[in-house]
Amino acid sequence: MTLDLVGFGEAMVLVTPPAGQSLATTASADLHVAGAELNVCAAVASLGLRAAFATRVGADPLGDRVRADAQRLGIETRLIVAETSYPTGVFFKEVQPDGERRVYYYRAGSAAAHMDVVDADRVLATRPRMIVVSGITMALGPGPRAAVRHLLAGSPAIALDPNLRPALGDVAAQAAALRDLLPSVDVLLLGVDEAVHLFGTADPAAVFAAATAAGVGLTVLKAGPAGCYIETAGRIVHLPTAATRVVDPVGAGDAFAGGFLTGYLSGRDPLACAQLGTAMAARVVATTGDTDGLPDTTQAAAMLGYG
Repeated sequence: MTLDLVGFGEAMVLVTPPAGQSLATTASADLHVAGAELNVCAAVASLGLRAAFATRVGADPLGDRVRADAQRLGIETRLIVAETSYPTGVFFKEVQPDGERRVYYYRAGSAAAHMDVVDADRVLATRPRMIVVSGITMALGPGPRAAVRHLLAGSPAIALDPNLRPALGDVAAQAAALRDLLPSVDVLLLGVDEAVHLFGTADPAAVFAAATAAGVGLTVLKAGPAGCYIETAGRIVHLPTAATRVVDPVGAGDAFAGGFLTGYLSGRDPLACAQLGTAMAARVVATTGDTDGLPDTTQAAAMLGYG
């Protein structure tokens, strides 16, 4: 059967101490698996489409954990390759007493940072309906950058989430590299803060005009707690957030992307895609963790109008 979506990127293991404790003094910590494209695949799979995650992990216990977590989330893992020469990436996060989050990345030289066009060819050989990539993968190094460009040249449809990250280098340089990709992008999942770097404006009308001029097929402008904007039938529509309770905002953008792309791949109009994305984001922010709030089969059927 055809894959509906392949996510191409890095998944890492996240280490966090118990709430309120410091990494410097804690006697215990929890381990989780995190990754933007992996989270998008999880959201798509929870809504009933076939999603696979493509990456390299180390031939190590953390790599095994990434694979097992993907399987638990209903994601196909045949495109996850164990690399014997390089390790699985890892990062640490602690929450300060005032709520501030501090994150420490150890991903330089990771297995995923050594992905290249060989990995891209493995993805293209499966002939998925769509591939989702992010600016994070583009910023990992020359191999991943070449792989992403190769995917754009060979895929029937591409979704791009810029995911600009200061921790991965100069944001202006990241935006410039992504700008060159836009003529090949079918769906652009753009945050208002990223729009300033990519197009020099956060004004929705100007953003949509700039994206269209750059060759993007469809753009959705994410505004965090303010909801999102979508252009449909020649007019710009603001869709407020559906969240009524916010426990942890991390993962909301990925859940939104998964819902939006599920709608897109199911033939729904742009507004309906945005509504599904907003509903998915609301579920995720109401729980801790990037994927804990994703719907089960019954809940997904109701969200899709089948229940």
